[in-house]
Amino acid sequence: MMKQVQTAEEILSRLHALANPVNVEGMKRYGINTHNTLGISIYILRPIAKAIGRDHSLAQQLWASGIHEARILASYIDDPQQVTPEQIDHWAADFDSWDVCDQVCELFSMTPYAYQKVFEWSERSEEFVKRTAFALIAELAAHDKKAPNEKFEQFLPLIVRESTDERNFVKKAVNWALRNIGKRNRYLNGQAIDTARQIQQINAKAARWNASDALRELTSEKVQARLK
Repeated sequence: MMKQVQTAEEILSRLHALANPVNVEGMKRYGINTHNTLGISIYILRPIAKAIGRDHSLAQQLWASGIHEARILASYIDDPQQVTPEQIDHWAADFDSWDVCDQVCELFSMTPYAYQKVFEWSERSEEFVKRTAFALIAELAAHDKKAPNEKFEQFLPLIVRESTDERNFVKKAVNWALRNIGKRNRYLNGQAIDTARQIQQINAKAARWNASDALRELTSEKVQARLK
């Protein structure tokens, strides 16, 4: 069965029809930016994306709308093989909410530029661009199953360097990246635990939180049992 071709206008009209103001209020409590937000769950957006299929051009139009859910949908339907470095720089600069950032990192992780962009973005000062670097590490650590350990070891110094960033959305992404690296396998678990203990020695509130939170999970019986 052929997929029905839809225009950006038709999709945006459908999204507006699905708007849920009650959900918007709930999202606010989770620190989600509710500007241009319709309150549509990703569990509704994913089937819509599946029905549309991959469409690079349509993804660009949906992103340009500036609507929160349309941007998440754009990342679900874009073709990672057609995404350019300029596009992902542009999209990362547009991020204004942690949930859009984290969902779009799924697309970014499938592009050939993912590992390179981690290094570039980790040095940027903008809160959500820096978050993108570490959310992307977390995504790659969870899903790039064939990547060798060295790919992730190279990120550990970045995690140490940025572990003192007090900004909530950066701090939590740095922590997420370290924990996901440490859950890949036994070797990286040991490397991540050593990194957390190194961070623990830094005299900064964010660093102490990062270290203790990561160590709590990475040394837990549950994680240790799974890695054995």
